[in-house]
Amino acid sequence: MKKPNIKLLRTLNKFSLPKPWDTIIIFLLTVLILIPVFIIMHQNLIDPEWPLHLDRILLFLVITLIVTYCLHYIKRFLFFAIVLYLLVLLFGTLFTGYGFKSVFEDYRSMIYAMSDNPNPQDIIVSKLLPFPNKSKILKAIEFDNPQVRNFAVGATSKHFRNIKGYREYRQIIQCFAIFKEIQSKWNYVNDPKNREYIATASESLQHFSGDCDDHSILMAASIRAIGGTPRLIHTKEHMYPEMLIGTKADLENVIYLIKEVLFVQESKGRTIHYHIDERGKIWLNLDYTAKYPGGPFMSEEILGELTLN
Repeated sequence: MKKPNIKLLRTLNKFSLPKPWDTIIIFLLTVLILIPVFIIMHQNLIDPEWPLHLDRILLFLVITLIVTYCLHYIKRFLFFAIVLYLLVLLFGTLFTGYGFKSVFEDYRSMIYAMSDNPNPQDIIVSKLLPFPNKSKILKAIEFDNPQVRNFAVGATSKHFRNIKGYREYRQIIQCFAIFKEIQSKWNYVNDPKNREYIATASESLQHFSGDCDDHSILMAASIRAIGGTPRLIHTKEHMYPEMLIGTKADLENVIYLIKEVLFVQESKGRTIHYHIDERGKIWLNLDYTAKYPGGPFMSEEILGELTLN
């Protein structure tokens, strides 16, 4: 029978943590390891939409038990586990852009979004009616018009210019600046009697006035002018714009931005509203009736959508 390596055992014992520090370190390491593992699994697993996020709570508990058991099993190597964990996060901070700060911000956004209970309307069905006045509306969305481009760029310089720490969401923040500028100025004016009047984006810039069609056109053109992806939603008696946010993980970070950084007072105590398309992509409501991105829908049946790629 092979005898254990006495020198190795002595070396390991030197690095072993005394009680009760071993228990404290195991607890801290469990929390630190749990955060990135849970974030990755939470963002990539299909959400069955159980009530009160019970599926995510169960996932959290299972990961906690597994990590705690593994750390107890390798108790003698805790010192090396700590060093390895710190080196991995340090490498991420220096070379990949995902390190200490990113783990903290992702976990905070995820928990915030889960507690906020976002409220999507029904998923848009694939068979939609023809979009009314489609050719006229597309022509009116003058995203390459210099006036529209200058307005959009000016709005990004006026609002949220000094927001730091959210580089990957810079374009979304700039689109929110456009929303804020238009929303603060928009004056609802009806079309001429018995006539559907469609104003171009540059025309609406003169007085920031018009009906829901005109507002949607101006919003879509301005967002498209700085590289965003807008679309228009048509209901029986209404039209409103939406913008592409991305995935569920992106939504969690955007909710935090809206409610804790950009539109704190406007969105206080309120729910974020969005649509999920057939590809699982998330679109945020930017209706003129909303005081913040993701404001309430007018709860009408969706009849058509027009996306500007």
